[in-house]
Amino acid sequence: MSSSKSVLPSNDTVEQVFKALETETTALFEHLDLSFLKDLPVFAPDSRGRTRVHEPPELLKGVLHCFYNDIYGLRPMARELRNEDVWRQCGFERPPSRWTLSRFITDFALVAEDIFIKLVHELAEQVPFGKLFRIDGTDIPVDQRDDDASWNYDHSEDEYYYGYGCCVVTAANNIPVAAAFTPAKKVDQETAMRVTRDALAVEIPRWMVGDSEFDMLEWHDYLLAQAVVPVAPYNPRNTDDPLEIEYRVEDQIKRHSDTVRLWQKQLDKTYDQRSRVETAIGVCKDLGLGTSRVRGRVRVKAHVFLVLCLRLAVALANHHRGNDVASPNIML
Repeated sequence: MSSSKSVLPSNDTVEQVFKALETETTALFEHLDLSFLKDLPVFAPDSRGRTRVHEPPELLKGVLHCFYNDIYGLRPMARELRNEDVWRQCGFERPPSRWTLSRFITDFALVAEDIFIKLVHELAEQVPFGKLFRIDGTDIPVDQRDDDASWNYDHSEDEYYYGYGCCVVTAANNIPVAAAFTPAKKVDQETAMRVTRDALAVEIPRWMVGDSEFDMLEWHDYLLAQAVVPVAPYNPRNTDDPLEIEYRVEDQIKRHSDTVRLWQKQLDKTYDQRSRVETAIGVCKDLGLGTSRVRGRVRVKAHVFLVLCLRLAVALANHHRGNDVASPNIML
């Protein structure tokens, strides 16, 4: 009879085993640095001195894991994160409760743009963004029981939808580099300026392309001042004497260049690439941008930016694995 005793592996050993497992979840977070979340005041201990059982980096990883696997809603996410294979790979010491996830997502919404921008800068240090940025708005449909949302008209589809909108600037490889959560798909000048400034704070492209909705004088002037060529079709609205141009920027070119015809060809060629912004938005929708199953402006906004953060994490993972950065899927 053997006198040896069975010995259970220590927690450290178990953690090492899970870290050695190669899954889409481990690949998703392998190169993603979320340590900065601990420094955000919104995630600090509450005024009563109670500390958080779970740290924000692990909570964001847990939510992103769920989104990547098409799991939305607090109950399904909490159920998924009770799987030991999952919660250990997300860095938890024990699974989070539904209440913990709810609190985290509510807090996340308060700093969603800041977190997204931080991750964009993190990605920009490792992945080339190219010299052409594109800007567009997209619809975020929601349930009609959402009292914060409203009916909006989608000009591209010639139909109405109930929900919100999102203005996105995208770079090469279907990567979102700036975004704003909006009441509708239609983008006003203030929003266009804000997301454009955010995008150029990351990297200065050579070209910025948008459809005729972005024929805005302030937008054009700002980009030209940054040495960026804005390419948006001229929209002769509110004028009795329309200019004989196809793109707003042609008016500036004519004042300073004799090679207008050459520029016309280049502008046409550049504008032909505008449709790629729709592909980039489509990739984000594949990751859940168009699948909001929550209600209320705060929760929907959180959902939108969680998806955009997931898109960045997937792009980073694919970059380091030598895969197609433009893909919404991680290949092991």
